[in-house]
Order: sequence, then structure tokens, then C-alpha cells
Amino acid sequence: MAYKISEECISCGACVDSCPVDAISEGDGIYVIDADTCIDCGACAGVCPVDAPQEA
Repeated sequence: MAYKISEECISCGACVDSCPVDAISEGDGIYVIDADTCIDCGACAGVCPVDAPQEA
């Protein structure tokens, strides 16, 4: 299962640099994770200050 970023996202960008496969990009107001690229490593969840990345 890939991770998904919830509406709690504050667009701080902390998750972007943590992703080893560059699956995270800036979306419309929040960051988004490309489910096809995500390897379900959880690195993004570990650095997010508001716990926005969640397992889908």
C-alpha cells in the first residue's frame, strides 16, 4: 500500500526531501504522493510535523 497525504498537510515540504524515490510533489494546496512510485517506506511519515502522510 502506498502512502497518501491527508488534508492536515501544511505544505512545509519536509516530506519531499525524505522520499528516496521522489514520489512526492507539490499539489494544489498540499503535497501529493504518486502511488505508483511510492515504495511504502514511511520516511515521509517520520519527518512530517503534523502526521499528514498516512498508509492508504
